Amino acid sequence: MRVVIQRVKKASVVIERKAFENSISTGLLLFVGIEEADDESDVNWLAHKIINMRIFADTEGKMNQSILDVAGELLLISQFTLHASTKKGNRPSFIKAAKPEKAIPLYKHFIAVLEKSELLVKTGVFGGDMQVSLVNDGPVTIIMDSKNRG
Repeated sequence: MRVVIQRVKKASVVIERKAFENSISTGLLLFVGIEEADDESDVNWLAHKIINMRIFADTEGKMNQSILDVAGELLLISQFTLHASTKKGNRPSFIKAAKPEKAIPLYKHFIAVLEKSELLVKTGVFGGDMQVSLVNDGPVTIIMDSKNRG
């Protein structure tokens, strides 16, 4: 499971054809890619790491506070393209990305685990054609992969 974490001042997602919009203020925008080899242990490990990661500034301006410490918000966007393979040719292959029947339950489990932290969790629409806007704070962008826990 791969997640791109962006610390944001604000972020939003819109799907115009479905009149769908979600937005957050200070918090984390999470682009979430699930691969065929993922399971609930990947979800649980990443969720725990993300909610406890100290990437928000303390009173001295040092990255020493977690999203829990700052009562931030989360916006999750499913993004299978995080598992693109670009080794051959000019057209990415998405063969490692999980099919919806596997990815959707893991994505929903990820949301449920994050919601247990009592943070406000908002999402896009799984598999939707979304327009995402953000104001990156810092900028701080971190990439995590549950297969690289070492």
